[in-house]
Amino acid sequence: MEKELPACPVETTLMLISDRWKVLIIRDLLDGVKRFGELKKSIGSVSQKVLTANLRSMEESGLLTRKVYAEVPPKVEYTLTETGYSLRPVLDAMTEWGTEYKKKVVGE
Repeated sequence: MEKELPACPVETTLMLISDRWKVLIIRDLLDGVKRFGELKKSIGSVSQKVLTANLRSMEESGLLTRKVYAEVPPKVEYTLTETGYSLRPVLDAMTEWGTEYKKKVVGE
């Protein structure tokens, strides 16, 4: 089944990564494979429920893959897909812009 996407490319991008947690998940996964606990610790104040919902949504959108190992307790790893990795220039631009903004506002 094909997804109906907005006509505007910017709106499409925002639809996929507009949640602040999704951007932080992508930021963390750009470094490689991460387990749920590593993501939760790195992101900080996100609840387990919200992190799980965002990871599922991102998996459905094709931004990341989830690999479950048959172990007790279960081991689950998350990895960006090629599509997920293609967001690197977007996050790099956000990092650059945020750095410049902080310099202007805070004087760092």
